Amino acid sequence: MAEYIIMVNGKLNTYENYVDIPERFDHVIKFSPDIIPGPHTEEEHQEMDSWNDKLKALMKRELK
Repeated sequence: MAEYIIMVNGKLNTYENYVDIPERFDHVIKFSPDIIPGPHTEEEHQEMDSWNDKLKALMKRELK
């Protein structure tokens, strides 16, 4: 199960779906997408390849 822990207004919130993370927040505390067991399809490889970009996108949304 995916787990994303995000600090919002000084409080830790846990999300299971990436799309549920609010647009603005204090900090990314934990970024743990679902690990897809292999062997992998091309679509699964594309999904795994997107994880780093998704983490970077979240980090850009952190309040500075």
